Amino acid sequence: MASAAFAHDIPNDVTVQSFLKPEGSRLRFLVRVPLRAIRDINFPERDGGYIDIQGSEVQLPGQATLWISDFIKLYEGDRLLPKPAVVATRLSLMNDRSFGSYETALAHVQGPMLPETTSVVWDQTFMDVLFEYPIQSQSSDFSIDPVLGRLGLRVVTVLRYVLPDGAVRAFEFPGDPGPVRLDPRWYQAAFRFVEGGFFHILDGTDHLLFLFCLVIPFRKFRALIPIITAFTVAHSITLIASAYNYAPDALWFPPLIETLIATSIVYMALENIVGTSTVHHRWMIAFGFGLVHGFGFSWALRETLQFAGSHMLTSLLSFNLGVELGQLLVLMGMIPALDLLFEYVVAERMGTIILSAIVAHTGWHWMVDRWTTFRQFNIDWSRSMTVGMLRIAMFLVIAAAIWWFFKGRGAAPLISSKRARRRSPDRPLDREKNPDPAALS
Repeated sequence: MASAAFAHDIPNDVTVQSFLKPEGSRLRFLVRVPLRAIRDINFPERDGGYIDIQGSEVQLPGQATLWISDFIKLYEGDRLLPKPAVVATRLSLMNDRSFGSYETALAHVQGPMLPETTSVVWDQTFMDVLFEYPIQSQSSDFSIDPVLGRLGLRVVTVLRYVLPDGAVRAFEFPGDPGPVRLDPRWYQAAFRFVEGGFFHILDGTDHLLFLFCLVIPFRKFRALIPIITAFTVAHSITLIASAYNYAPDALWFPPLIETLIATSIVYMALENIVGTSTVHHRWMIAFGFGLVHGFGFSWALRETLQFAGSHMLTSLLSFNLGVELGQLLVLMGMIPALDLLFEYVVAERMGTIILSAIVAHTGWHWMVDRWTTFRQFNIDWSRSMTVGMLRIAMFLVIAAAIWWFFKGRGAAPLISSKRARRRSPDRPLDREKNPDPAALS
């Protein structure tokens, strides 16, 4: 005979608050989870539908193991730590602020439980848990692999790692982020950010379209070197500036940058259609638009910059290296494909116009949609906004100085030498135009 099954609904948004601190031969792990995320269990109630505090407290250790510690892996170095002991559990009200610091959270979990007369429903409470793991040394390198995405549709874990010297390192990651090193070495941080930059450029459709427009008229690696270098230097400047909080933090700034990125795609596509671009002109344009694209890279980097530890600059440079490796991979596939297309399918000029027109059409729709989003913001020219714009102006001046340096020291002599070779009398064409007098006689 069939019977009805009862279960709690899966919550939409769940925020898990936690602290992790090594102390001597133990690793303390404090966790706060909304009780509504603990499903498939009916907590005892008393009259009026209020939760039975004492009866529920008895069930919390088992639920903490079943729903939390069974889905968290902690490592000391490369060694997986054994299952933890549940030292203490407590029910807390939604307005409780004890998890503001490690000390207050620890005192709260080990303190008295709520009075039995507290009138509160079960889904308006927190479950606070103190776990303890045995470790060999508090100076070891620790990492965590939390798989808490099953607690809700959208789960955000806020973890504050308290180092033995008292410094606090904050992390925030959505869903199941995979293994996270809490105090990485420089090479570990570098590898993570090289990987992040590599896959970010492969996933960024707008950046790939801009790169595609750069490549269509110039498919020789020698001609692309100054163009890609200018783009790399430019986006590195604004990426580092954003990482060190020198960019405006207003809500309208990201939609503006997204609009400008779409505009850069449209401009480059139209320039390809007109067909008047040279290598010298194109590397300067790539430098200008690279400054804009750098801000776009920075927003993808902000969520992962927390994993850099104390190696901020190393991580930024590694992310840039990953971006360049991704671009190189794309170019290695894009250039031969374009050569085959223009060699066997369509003439080069006609193919350039068709491909650029398709890209311009896509970029135009992006630009219109993003401009519509940007216009919905009311720009407040407050003091903080003015300071942010002045910072941007300062970095633009630095970028202009770098551009002038390369223009005067790098690209200009190269172009001048090419022009000189074209005017050299040793070239066959020049000898034909200016024949030797002795030969004529």
